[in-house]
Amino acid sequence: MSNELQNIKNRFGIIGNFPALNRALEKSIQVAPTDISVLVIGESGVGKEFIPKIIHSESRRKHQPYIVVNCGAIPEGTIDSELFGHEKGAFTGATATRKGYFEVADGGTIFLDEVGELPLQTQVRLLRVLESGEFMKVGSSQVQKTNVRIVAATNVNMMKAIHDGRFREDLYYRLNTVQIDMPPLRERKGDIHLLFRKFAIDFAEKYRMPELELEQSAVHYIESYSFPGNVRQLRNLVEQMTVVERNRNITAEKLAEYIPMETHLPMVVNNQNTPKQNDFGSEREIMYKILFDMRNDINDLKSLTSELIKNRGTADLSNHEKNLINRIYTSSDNQSQVNSGSLLYFENNNDTPAVQTPTIISTPEDSYEDIEDIEVEENRPESLSLQNNEKDLIIKALEKHKGRRNRAADELGISQRTLYRKIKQYNLED
Repeated sequence: MSNELQNIKNRFGIIGNFPALNRALEKSIQVAPTDISVLVIGESGVGKEFIPKIIHSESRRKHQPYIVVNCGAIPEGTIDSELFGHEKGAFTGATATRKGYFEVADGGTIFLDEVGELPLQTQVRLLRVLESGEFMKVGSSQVQKTNVRIVAATNVNMMKAIHDGRFREDLYYRLNTVQIDMPPLRERKGDIHLLFRKFAIDFAEKYRMPELELEQSAVHYIESYSFPGNVRQLRNLVEQMTVVERNRNITAEKLAEYIPMETHLPMVVNNQNTPKQNDFGSEREIMYKILFDMRNDINDLKSLTSELIKNRGTADLSNHEKNLINRIYTSSDNQSQVNSGSLLYFENNNDTPAVQTPTIISTPEDSYEDIEDIEVEENRPESLSLQNNEKDLIIKALEKHKGRRNRAADELGISQRTLYRKIKQYNLED
């Protein structure tokens, strides 16, 4: 690291050795002697305000005014007057002529923070200043000259703002002659502990209290935190803990009380701007899809069971296994009739009418080929509703993939064999 860069860090109290941070500071030093416009890009709280200070202090304008303007904090109706001044009587309440920031800062530097919040009308005036150094006060027809260097900063996506019509493209390119990017704190893992120690020393001295120290577990914890508020959030955290905490040795558990780790829960998001992976029109259809998946799993288990029975026969099955198979293949109303082609029946014992004992019948005439087609309670109204929804989902999947059944089966989460059977069942043949 060059001595000049280290001197800048010492003068402005900048802590950290992250390469992207060093590049931003080096670029600031490099452009400072010129009058070129600079745009600083970075999230809120990363320390963008240090860049214009460095540029001004290292330029030929360092003995001239340096003015900071927060464009997002000035009401739209008064920002033109604040920046360019106004004449007496220009509007209600204008009881005297007033100089604007561009007139006061003549020969110096103006830092336009949150420049993306400027109203469109003000953007036109600012563009004229950048191009010709001319402006007019509100309520005046006299053109005035100013020699001001502009450094702007924003945390918004400028290209999106241009696309949405909220920011002028020509003004963006005039401001963005040189762009300096400030990295977020979550990318500067090695700098987080250094910053914590620096803030701990500062606030211990300010409040005349012992300095906070992090245990090793707390160091790992704080370096794993994302810090959505960046350096500003870390500074506020240290100040709060310096005042509140009695124990000056901070553990990971104590940090978790102040900055709990984020948890990301699964959600159903309906975003109109992103393509859908599945054409399900509502959460209800998603629930139907889950039910169909469960039923398909049960059918697959039935098919697997039938294969096992065909390979092993019924002689080796224990009573427990037989009971389980009976429970899988019989309906909930415990009918005692044997359906044609089915594997099982309930033996009706007249001595014990209250309880029916499931029994497996294994004869040479038994057919196991259609076990997978056994459906439970197919004639109930709710089952018919499920069938209708299943049919609709299959039709949607086939239409989406232009009849390619392998892709439709993958989307529905079923095998191609099951899809083929469903197509025959619902008469969906091409």
